[in-house]
Amino acid sequence: MGSSAAITVVGLGYVGMSLAALLARHHDVTAFDIDQDKVVRVNAGLPIMSDAYLEDTIARETLSLSATTDPETAYQNADYIIIAVPTNYCDQRQCFDTSVVENVIVEARQYNSTATIVIKSTVPVGFSEQQKIRRGDEAILFSPEFLRESHAFFDSQHPSRIIVGGPEDKARAFAKILSDASLDRGVSIYLTGLSEAESIKLFSNAYLAMRVAYFNQIDTFCMEKELNAQEIIEGVCLDPRIGAYYNNPSFGYGGSCLPKDMKQLLADHQGTPHRLLRAVVESNEARKEFIARHLVKDGARVIGLYRLSLKAGAEVVCNSSVEGVAVWLRSLGAEVLIYEPLLKTEMFIGFEVVEDKDEFFKRSDIVVSNRMFDEIKPYRRKVFTRDIFGIG
Repeated sequence: MGSSAAITVVGLGYVGMSLAALLARHHDVTAFDIDQDKVVRVNAGLPIMSDAYLEDTIARETLSLSATTDPETAYQNADYIIIAVPTNYCDQRQCFDTSVVENVIVEARQYNSTATIVIKSTVPVGFSEQQKIRRGDEAILFSPEFLRESHAFFDSQHPSRIIVGGPEDKARAFAKILSDASLDRGVSIYLTGLSEAESIKLFSNAYLAMRVAYFNQIDTFCMEKELNAQEIIEGVCLDPRIGAYYNNPSFGYGGSCLPKDMKQLLADHQGTPHRLLRAVVESNEARKEFIARHLVKDGARVIGLYRLSLKAGAEVVCNSSVEGVAVWLRSLGAEVLIYEPLLKTEMFIGFEVVEDKDEFFKRSDIVVSNRMFDEIKPYRRKVFTRDIFGIG
């Protein structure tokens, strides 16, 4: 382990919090966020998200971690400033909204002109290079994250690879910090240009989206032809070139990353042929429509949607594929109910949210669930799911 560094992590989402806790084992870490409640909880040693590995680490270990809402405190003494703020996709502008990232860079440099700035937020291809050139700043890196939402801290400790884009000396130094913090030895380190690192992030997620769409296409075929989807998918995946992962049928890809990353990659492809990527997006939308039409054709009058979150432990309901099915169901004249404990409201995008689970199942003619969660197995006679591995 090398010498300790002063590191500031900006943004206490699941990426930022996971990185802050990981690096605070060996470095002095300051977490900076505008959310006062998050800052108070971090300083009290309390978790701010549902992540069993992270909660256990915070409870058992002594971390050199503090949080603040004051920019001067956050930035002035940092050797590294890691930006992990959200960049939502703006449909009107057809690109990620990077204004928060840009504001962080400007504010950070007001207090600290020498720290290495590491962008972890997902950005359009070319953004980091533009920032470097516009500001004459050679100390800007881009390092993508590949974290699952409900397992972010575990994935931070066991990275599949470490990728850093930017000037080689600075990129190598930061890659070593991440490598030393990993619990695995020999993690692959790959140093690239700034735009190449940004592209790796987007194309990795595009491939995963393509796999989701592909296996959903198999399942659609099986539903139409009355074939056993599990037998076909398992047989296909015995080929080691294909592999048995990301192959469980669903109602489409969704969540906080894949939809917006696919949109951004399509936007980045302007002037470049991109029929495959376009087909993935169109296939994903067609899957939602197919599921909705399948549900209404048998005469179900009230259709319940169990959880908008896509998998167990997930805390994100935005851009859910189940939500997309709901919109199609409404257009087909069905009455839709939603059960989602994460929603603290009586209505969601025009649909009634039912708080009591038993009432929800009683009122629903059929209940749609992306996955066969353990807690709904007693109601399975009413449940419609395409989860071929969780039905038992």
